Amino acid sequence: MRGTALLLVALMVTMSLSGCFGNEEEIEEPVVEEVKDPRIFVTDKSGNSVDIPAIEMTFQFSDVGETGKEPSIGITSSGCIFFIAMEKVMRSCDYGESWEETQDPVQCSPTTSDPYGWVDPITDRIFNVQMIGLETSWICWSDDDGETWLGNPHDSGTTPINDHIKLASGPWTSAGYGALGQITGSTIYETAVYYCYNKIVGIFCFTSFDGGATFEAGGQIVGLATTNGGLHGAISTAPDGTVYVTPRVETPSVIVSKDNGFTWFERTMGEDVGTPYPRKNSEISTDTDSNAYHVWTGGDEGVYMSRSTDSGETWEQESIRISPVEVISSVFPQTDAGDPGRIAVTYLGSENSSLLNQSDIDGNPWDGNAHYAPNNVTYHLYITYSLNALDPEPTFHTYRVTDDPVQVGSICLNSGDCRDIGGSNRNLLDFNDLHIDRQGRVYVAFADGCTGDCAANNNSTAQDSRDGRGSVYYLAQGPSLIVEFGELSPVMATPETEAQMACDVEVQCATVERNEEQD
Repeated sequence: MRGTALLLVALMVTMSLSGCFGNEEEIEEPVVEEVKDPRIFVTDKSGNSVDIPAIEMTFQFSDVGETGKEPSIGITSSGCIFFIAMEKVMRSCDYGESWEETQDPVQCSPTTSDPYGWVDPITDRIFNVQMIGLETSWICWSDDDGETWLGNPHDSGTTPINDHIKLASGPWTSAGYGALGQITGSTIYETAVYYCYNKIVGIFCFTSFDGGATFEAGGQIVGLATTNGGLHGAISTAPDGTVYVTPRVETPSVIVSKDNGFTWFERTMGEDVGTPYPRKNSEISTDTDSNAYHVWTGGDEGVYMSRSTDSGETWEQESIRISPVEVISSVFPQTDAGDPGRIAVTYLGSENSSLLNQSDIDGNPWDGNAHYAPNNVTYHLYITYSLNALDPEPTFHTYRVTDDPVQVGSICLNSGDCRDIGGSNRNLLDFNDLHIDRQGRVYVAFADGCTGDCAANNNSTAQDSRDGRGSVYYLAQGPSLIVEFGELSPVMATPETEAQMACDVEVQCATVERNEEQD
């Protein structure tokens, strides 16, 4: 028995060792499937997923510390961020680590019913535009990063009763107002400054030759704005001097000037996807070669784009979807561009597809329009990059950057039809903003409606989401929209970068120790 037992043990040992001598059957390694991050999407021009690695990006959040409804954002060449919303101009010169109010109470209006801000990317002049009721606007400006200000309390051109004020600047051309601007620009101000607003059923735009101190040239511009209403988006300018204004109309449209606002023409596109109702403004960005990208919310509530490669003369009529098909509701699209084909887009969106066709706030089947969204719909902030937006088959890399909702429930898109659900659902007002700095780093300004307990709870409702906290996300690490700057490194430490730095230090220390031992 003992010998048999030993024999059995020997056989068992031999069998267990047989693999060491290469006689065993090879065991395949288990296949480890890569877990897809549900917050990252890589899509084609139809919004469908494509099997392409996502661009690696991290985004840094900053709480401005003040109400931030209808925010504007701009970055000077010194790196100071200016966040302008309501009565305050907020400044951060340490990449959002701290914020301070910087505004002259005498030179700048102490009150407003509609704010707007702009940083001239050529001269660094910071503009703070405040609407005084519906009577006029007060424009002030700073040339020293907000330390001192100058202003004029009557800057609404020749026509009072204004609304939806917008301001921008751009290069002088050689035609129209540009002929005079070429002369005055060398002695008075380097760029043309544009100021637009709506008056009842039209858009009025004026051009300043003295850097925004006066606006005497201009008036009502032509195009759809004269017949389909005057509400409009931001003014956009291209390096070649082309100016764009986007009217809020049923058919996606742009109004274009090539002579610094002296004459205007309109172009349409996007009839294949249309727009919803109620709707908000579309927006335009232009790259360093003056290619233009027009983005808007389509009739199916996705975010779409049309491109022009001839400075607004012609636009492609087949719309390109920017947002993933998983995003079934969107609002407030904003965009900026760097070098050709390198663009960024932001918007608020919802992925609550299970609530489609369920009862909306009016008891009708919900079609994805944010204005009628059920009270349990959640909206997040999305940022989309494309580094080949001019290609026949562009690719879009979308990140859902917020950890908690920006809004729970509906977002009022028509000021005459807002709802009081624990407070008005117009708490976010009309728009957000996106701009890049001189290095091609993207900055997004938005109003956060779900803060405090609303953000901390998993069962928050629409009545909990009535804030409008000024908030910023910017690209901490990832590709610049300007090619020469390559991959951008973090400008301040984040939990991710600190962990990586600690890891790097450990590796370096271990290497040093090993080398010392070898010596």
